[in-house]
Amino acid sequence: MKIIKNILAIVGLVCLSGLFIFAVQKAPSDDNLDSKSKLINDYNVYAISIPDHLDFAGETVPLNDPDVYERMDRELLVNTYWQSNGLLMFKRAEKYFPVIEPILKKNGIPDDFKYLAVIESGLINVVSPAGARGVWQIMPATARENGLEVNDNVDERYNLIKSTEVACKYLLKSKESLGSWTLAAAAYNAGNTGVSKRLEEQQVTNYYDLLLGEETGRYLFRIIALKEILKNPEKYGYNFTKEDLYKDIPTYTVKVDTAVTDFTAFAKGFGINYKILKIHNPWLREPKLNNKTRKVYNIEIPKEGYYSTKP
Repeated sequence: MKIIKNILAIVGLVCLSGLFIFAVQKAPSDDNLDSKSKLINDYNVYAISIPDHLDFAGETVPLNDPDVYERMDRELLVNTYWQSNGLLMFKRAEKYFPVIEPILKKNGIPDDFKYLAVIESGLINVVSPAGARGVWQIMPATARENGLEVNDNVDERYNLIKSTEVACKYLLKSKESLGSWTLAAAAYNAGNTGVSKRLEEQQVTNYYDLLLGEETGRYLFRIIALKEILKNPEKYGYNFTKEDLYKDIPTYTVKVDTAVTDFTAFAKGFGINYKILKIHNPWLREPKLNNKTRKVYNIEIPKEGYYSTKP
């Protein structure tokens, strides 16, 4: 009972403190009547002004459609005010966009598709419940159909260069089949057959006129929102310097055409440890390489001086 009385006393003090703070907030001094921003710890949440023009891969977003406008507003709000995630996207983009951009360009894919990778994975090697993996979230069958090795020992979906090439092949086929880059992007989420079927059923010809499920219905809007925010950080309240962003670590390539029985010993031979070897070669899924076919693998080794960890 004594404990309960003590708890009630503490609660009472907290409530009185809250009332005092509330009273202070509701009655600012005459010298500060014009400083509403100071009332609640200097923190304010503002509505987002939708830009007059938005596009994806050069295809205009029809913002004059009220439904499209509201859906775009939702994604800009959600992604602007998810600040920690937003900052991580800026940091990772600095490191990984320079790898992705030239591959998109070489394959004739609009640069805007790098933002598709952002919403697919946050630019990290993630695993989906359905079994998609890597930055581009590629399914095993799609990977194998496009020449990637996928097994317990090696999974090249985790190789950013190779997986970006596969994503490009998929997107080019989708564009050819569906007729627009916007629909090609939607098909990356819902599949070519799924998008084609919905277009036929609903007798429309573009993404913004389709009634889709929650995930695919938000998909393009999320990409466009991330594109807008990442291209205009100050406009959306993000503050950082170049030094705050993640940096690429230069590497050199070691070609291996035999089995490797122990990657810990292998790494040590290059002055690094196993962890660092895996950071730069996440497609190596086991601490050994079977390589019964004597395939040539390119293993990336960081240049000297970038890690202080001893092997």
